Amino acid sequence: MRVTRIGGPTALVEWEGWRILTDPTFDPPGRTYSFALGTSSRKTTGPAIPLDEIGPVDVVLLSHHHHADNLDDAGRAGLSAARTVLTTVAGAKALTKDGAHPDARGLATGDAVTLTAEGKRDLVVTATPCRHGAPLTGPIVGPVVGFALSLAGAARPGLWMTGDTVLYGGLRRAATGMLPDVALVHIGAVKFPLTGPLAYTMDADDAVELIGLAQPGVAVPVHVEGWSHFSQQEEAAAAVFDAAPGPVRERIRWAPLGVPVDLP
Repeated sequence: MRVTRIGGPTALVEWEGWRILTDPTFDPPGRTYSFALGTSSRKTTGPAIPLDEIGPVDVVLLSHHHHADNLDDAGRAGLSAARTVLTTVAGAKALTKDGAHPDARGLATGDAVTLTAEGKRDLVVTATPCRHGAPLTGPIVGPVVGFALSLAGAARPGLWMTGDTVLYGGLRRAATGMLPDVALVHIGAVKFPLTGPLAYTMDADDAVELIGLAQPGVAVPVHVEGWSHFSQQEEAAAAVFDAAPGPVRERIRWAPLGVPVDLP
């Protein structure tokens, strides 16, 4: 498997002939975007690789469609280059309605879909649980899903993308014993001045616990730089990971922005 981290939550995964793009964000830096309840965030860095250099994509894994730090304007325009988009049920309806993609498929937690392509092993994608904030914030922050991907016949996932989520009981239960080969772990500790200490994604301490439960072969941190509402960015997260227990610390692999990294 080859992972190229592009920025924010966006990564290109090349695996057994499949080309998989996660949460496409390709706008240039400098713009401020509005979020729920009057909150906002400024994009501080652009993509390490421009959209027109990504090439063909088999499937986009879109954890949610309604926040610009997971799908911005250029990312939305680029969806048309992918054969299939997998996202939330609400996201699929919205993307189909506005013509962003003709094959946007919505998955709720636990749903699975099998993707086929000539010359490639079938790919089974299962939606995993996410909660994008504190309890009862769902109507405000909207639905989010993660994705566990397995080659047909495999006993465990080859790839798990956590999506934007806090650490909570449903995620702990889903992660325990998952044993994916590679996990893309969304962190950043998203916070806004308007909502004070409330976090909307995991911080590195949460990720340490989650990695310990899931025991991936390799954990690649993403969603940790490039936006002003990420309250814990790469340097601070790395310090936490460096202090983590050995069985967790040894699984973490930082992917430099824009550099393809081959993973076992």
